[in-house]
Amino acid sequence: MKLVVIVFLIVIVASIASALIYLIRDKGQSDRTVKALTVRVALSVTLFLLLMIGYYFGIIPQQGF
Repeated sequence: MKLVVIVFLIVIVASIASALIYLIRDKGQSDRTVKALTVRVALSVTLFLLLMIGYYFGIIPQQGF
């Protein structure tokens, strides 16, 4: 599960970087920035849902104090 989270975080950061590159190169004239940010949001929501499902099914253990 840790590997999945790390891969998702790397892909999310890459999506943010590509959105920044598209924003600089296209100067706001293209919709590639919006598409890259949409991918980032979708990946973030998917990661959140995977973490919630993993916690629910016991894949991610509950940490006690």
